[in-house]
Order: sequence, then C-alpha cells, then structure tokens
Amino acid sequence: MNKFWQMAAIATLIATTSGCVSYNVSQPSASLSGDVKTDLKADVKVGEAISGESSTNVLFGWLNIGGDTQFADGVTYGGASGGGMGLPLPDPISSTKAAAAFKAVKSSGSDLIVAPRYEVTVNDYFIFKQVNVKVTGNKGSIQSIR
Repeated sequence: MNKFWQMAAIATLIATTSGCVSYNVSQPSASLSGDVKTDLKADVKVGEAISGESSTNVLFGWLNIGGDTQFADGVTYGGASGGGMGLPLPDPISSTKAAAAFKAVKSSGSDLIVAPRYEVTVNDYFIFKQVNVKVTGNKGSIQSIR
C-alpha cells in the first residue's frame, strides 16, 4: 500500500509541474442604461445537424489528465464543483462540454449551435474518472443583427 501512495505522489508532482496553462478572460455582460437601444434582433439561418465529442480523464477528482485544450468561451455550462473545505475545484463536466461545443462549431463553420443536446457519460473508478461528452444540434449562421 505504501508503494501505491509513493506512485500517487510522484504522479501528482509530475502532473502539477509539467504541462501548459491556458487562461480565458471573458467580459461579463451588463445591462445598458440611458438612451441606448437594447432591443437587438438577430437573423439566424438554421442548417444541417452538427456534432462534436470530447473526453477528459480526471485523477483524484480534480486533476485533469489529457483532454482538449480549446473550449467554447462565454457560455456557462454549470456551476463549478465544490470541495469539502469550500475550495472551488475545476468542473471536468462543464469544461468537457465546452470542448465538445468548440469542436462542433469549429468543424461545421457555424456561428452557434441551435438547440444543443449534451450526452454526458461518466465512468468513475474511485480515484480515476473518465468524462465523455457528445453534443448534437443544428448549425446556426448569423445573417444579420439589428
């Protein structure tokens, strides 16, 4: 059992000291005040069906091993997981959903996914978890915004 903990410590050390970090900065939306017209309408052309898939491996419930590095930004896919001591931990399900949405939009050349449906599969093996997400919907292309 002691050898198991030594290997787990080495794996954690390697995973936290190597790799790259990506930072996404999004501008939060706020209501407009004054004489600014806020009644915007978009003409969206709905096209054929599109889909995207992504997978993430999670060690110890919070350490993402592998997975995608590009994500759809600006859309909230759920709240972050909470730790036992009130610490915010990464939410592998929402990040995997964002990666699947990015792949669907990028591969189809669309602007958005119309009526997205997410199929989430989680295989939990106590200290190791695999999250698989498939998103399906329709291609949405913005024709104009007025």
